[in-house]
Amino acid sequence: MSRFKRFVVGSNSEGKSVVLMDTPHNVQSEEGHFWRATLWGSDQVPVDNTTQRDEADGRELREPPEGGLLFRMLEIWPDMPDRELQKQRVRELHARVKQKSPPTEADLDRHPSMHRTDTLDCIAIISGEMYLVTDIEEVLMRPGDSVVIRGTNHGWSNRSDKPCLSVGCMISARPL
Repeated sequence: MSRFKRFVVGSNSEGKSVVLMDTPHNVQSEEGHFWRATLWGSDQVPVDNTTQRDEADGRELREPPEGGLLFRMLEIWPDMPDRELQKQRVRELHARVKQKSPPTEADLDRHPSMHRTDTLDCIAIISGEMYLVTDIEEVLMRPGDSVVIRGTNHGWSNRSDKPCLSVGCMISARPL
């Protein structure tokens, strides 16, 4: 996934717009499962555009801090043939990213990726395809499709033979 570049534009000392950063982004991955890059984040909204630090650094938790946001790319590999192994890997991931609302066993039986966050998620599919799984239905999403998830239970099921790449923003929201 190193084919992607991230550019951060801000102001120089004369107040002119300039590319301030073109360094690699904050990447977490697990081969055969997922690849995620945090492109930017903030601990507050409105965002402080005067900051000089790379606001993607150190943002490895699932959710942004209360009052903050995260901007990420996420690639999800095809579902694992061994569903129990996929559930175990997801449980381990939830522990690493400090998932606030762990899925129930019924959620994991629906699909191992089911989860809920206290965020408003705005996500668009860039390449590949995957199913958005809700408690009741499933919707196939393809490049150009987008979804707004308002703090509800959901999951992602990639039933193809290729990874699916999405990009989106998670904004802290009041819990349901």
